[in-house]
Amino acid sequence: MQIFKTSRSRENILRKVRSRLDGHSSPMPYPNAEKERTDSVFHPEELSPEECFAETFIANGGRFVYCDNEQELLENIYTLYENRGWTNVVCADERIINLFNNNKMPILKTAGPNGDADASITGCESLLSRTGSMLFSSRQYYGRTSTVYYPVHLVVAYANQIAGDIAEAFGMLKAKYKSGLPSMINVNSGPSRTADIEKTLVTGVHGPGEVFCFFVNADK
Repeated sequence: MQIFKTSRSRENILRKVRSRLDGHSSPMPYPNAEKERTDSVFHPEELSPEECFAETFIANGGRFVYCDNEQELLENIYTLYENRGWTNVVCADERIINLFNNNKMPILKTAGPNGDADASITGCESLLSRTGSMLFSSRQYYGRTSTVYYPVHLVVAYANQIAGDIAEAFGMLKAKYKSGLPSMINVNSGPSRTADIEKTLVTGVHGPGEVFCFFVNADK
């Protein structure tokens, strides 16, 4: 066993710190968080993976939209587009753009590295059912910017993209990209939130204020 030597002065400082901390333990910030997660959010034995993702994603502040097929996906996004009065929705994913154009719904504009828009539409690498998170990578179209730059983020996901947890999601990435893993992998859990200013929760400060997941119950 390796033994690390400690100087006398350092030990004196640590001893003083320990004595000051005795009997002054800090309260847990969210004492009921574990109970709430177990009782009201995560029910792996009761819910299917997509149901578990939806419930946890909504608890994180996201908006979940279930679609039986791609036709329903188009209709739901177009309904949101009209109801919000959007005029500039950008997308860099060629597959999604072609899906809209082939169905005579040319409402999307090609996303660039800069520029304002009402919302952006992207795909994702996978959904994490346990945490209600979405995994993105730099190998996607504008994967570094489109998920954080615009005020509203619409994510299109499919049934075969659901992973139980981060370990399974990384396994899916390795199977997809082999030895050429993306240089950037990002896990997002709902809209951007911060309570840095006077402990008041504010959304949309460091990223989108709203995040929608349009889940298509079919394989991609």
